[in-house]
Amino acid sequence: MQDTSHPTRMIAVDMDGTLLGPDGHVSPGNLSALQAAENAGIEVVIATGRRHCYAMRQLRGLGLREENALISSNGTVTRTIGSKLLERKLMRPQTARWLCSHIDEFRNALVITFDMVGSDGEDARGSLVVEQLEELHGSIGKWMAANEPYIAHVVPIEKALETESPIQMMLCGTRERMRRAEAHLLEHPGVSAVGVNPQEHASAEIALHRTEYPERNLSIVDILPAGCSKGAALLQLADRRGLKTGEILAIGDNWNDVSMLEVAGRKVLMGNAPEDLRQSALERGWTMGRRHDEDGVAYAIETVLAGT
Repeated sequence: MQDTSHPTRMIAVDMDGTLLGPDGHVSPGNLSALQAAENAGIEVVIATGRRHCYAMRQLRGLGLREENALISSNGTVTRTIGSKLLERKLMRPQTARWLCSHIDEFRNALVITFDMVGSDGEDARGSLVVEQLEELHGSIGKWMAANEPYIAHVVPIEKALETESPIQMMLCGTRERMRRAEAHLLEHPGVSAVGVNPQEHASAEIALHRTEYPERNLSIVDILPAGCSKGAALLQLADRRGLKTGEILAIGDNWNDVSMLEVAGRKVLMGNAPEDLRQSALERGWTMGRRHDEDGVAYAIETVLAGT
């Protein structure tokens, strides 16, 4: 249910399928709404599954305040737009090595992410590591091409874990294959589904997040340190800012946004969300918004501003 008893002081917005339109850019309408929110004294927080560097490709130059937070890698890292590190959680190398062997059937769909962000917000080559290329080029070819400057090809992939601790591991493929991968991972007691409260799965070392794009028959399973999620990161940020959860509006479109929608006082699910997620949101009394090709973010923000 919605908590509308507090004025909105923070707006947390997902990127892909939410803030970004089908062309992968922020529309003039959405940008105008973000600026209106900032002018009203509301902090705009971007919360994305993208890593910081890749998110900044679309955010740089929009005029967002340097001190505003960017929650990246589904909550594993929080930096300011100006690249100042606020929070980060690393995966234990031994856990990451175990995962590489545990998901052997799906190794050709695996990407490991390391946090190598510099003061300018850019990554270095090796921030993304893959062992096999063919399957990934087939499922996320555009992403692979866009991130080529950061990708290191390491065989076996475990070698990349000898000196660095990752922030994230990612499996990409068809919805059917990724659901099998997710089910296989969840059979182990050390792996849990996403949750904002680390105490819910005290023995777990790993949390899974799923993002689905039915029209592309694509699913991404993010493998993160336990307790990491957009919702958990948003709670930490709210505490840092001295805010109540009832003062937060969250806007998202996919399963990896559910945790932040759950913790926010006001929640808007985009009209282009997967059908089963839309049904779940309706049952929970969440606000159903417009689509990302209809400036759904702008409409949600303007509605809140009109009532603030």
